[in-house]
Amino acid sequence: MDIEKILKIMDRFDNSNMTSLRLEDDEFCLNLESEKQVVVADKAEVVSTTMQALPTTEVAVEKTGGTEGNIIASPLVGTFYAAKAEGEKPFISVGDKVTKGQTIGIIEAMKLMNEVEAEADGTVAEIYVENEQLVEYGQPLVRLV
Repeated sequence: MDIEKILKIMDRFDNSNMTSLRLEDDEFCLNLESEKQVVVADKAEVVSTTMQALPTTEVAVEKTGGTEGNIIASPLVGTFYAAKAEGEKPFISVGDKVTKGQTIGIIEAMKLMNEVEAEADGTVAEIYVENEQLVEYGQPLVRLV
């Protein structure tokens, strides 16, 4: 894992309510701990929330309607926010030009705000979700052309 990814993980950990985090693979182990106080959710609830099935391609095409361009899908289960704060201008609107890496929305999951970024340059053709809508992992959010 490169240092940029490690620093990003550490930053998100610092800005979260997590008290510990352990990431491990064959070559690498990262252990982060903090003295923050958190309320622990029931394990069964967390498992049922995070173990959602991926939508099939047929379902994604049904939901989106369009087939040309790049679909930006939800990277996790949570609540989608179209703007940084209530009453502020949305990150994107139909017709806007976006660049790779630009924030197109935020998904809140377990009290963590996760920015969703454009995966390519393009123009926003369709936005499939509303502000404060619950979204599933893999659910189409935006179509770029």
